[in-house]
Amino acid sequence: MFKAVTFYTDKLKSLRRFYGNVLELNITEALDDRFTVQIGQSTITFIQSERKAFYHFAINIPGNQFSMMKDWIQNRLPLNRENGRSEVYFRSFDADSMYFEDPAGNVLELIGRRKRDLFGDLSVGSFLNISEVSITTSHVAIVGEEIQDFGIPLFGSSNIVPDELNFLGKGDTFIVLVPPGRRWYFSKKISETHPLEITFNDGRKININLDGEISILNE
Repeated sequence: MFKAVTFYTDKLKSLRRFYGNVLELNITEALDDRFTVQIGQSTITFIQSERKAFYHFAINIPGNQFSMMKDWIQNRLPLNRENGRSEVYFRSFDADSMYFEDPAGNVLELIGRRKRDLFGDLSVGSFLNISEVSITTSHVAIVGEEIQDFGIPLFGSSNIVPDELNFLGKGDTFIVLVPPGRRWYFSKKISETHPLEITFNDGRKININLDGEISILNE
């Protein structure tokens, strides 16, 4: 579902080193004001901003490589914990997750899909694709309706719940719609509204502005 995602940051150089040197992902473009990192079939671009910003997003990894990936990550940086645990199993998604933060405070989640295997050693190919992108907005109900009208279905519920997490998508890719002021799972970070752009595989785009309002571009 996700072809490309654009985030903003005031720590561009630190993030470029983190994704290129620590996570050893491929940096496909590096300019003075932005860089792009390849996440399997997807890309994330970070653009320099004077305004601090952080996001929650998730990356799919093979379920059979979850333990190997966890060891690999822990040799590079600390994992976040929740009630003493460093991982969690989500029955509704049949997947295991671990969490950590980058230098800008972005809350990253690696999701091991138990029905998706990749045999062999860990490699850059073990980062399969962007799994989840969070949108934090005070206009949860309105944005949720717009995303559904866009053609992305609500998952696990019949109605958008303005004060809760809402998952929109299917399979192993979702938009996570959440109001400001909610603590991110496995983190002390509290959700905030920051601008972002999502480009989908069909070329259409969703933009979220500083006020959490949505605009849609159909190409």
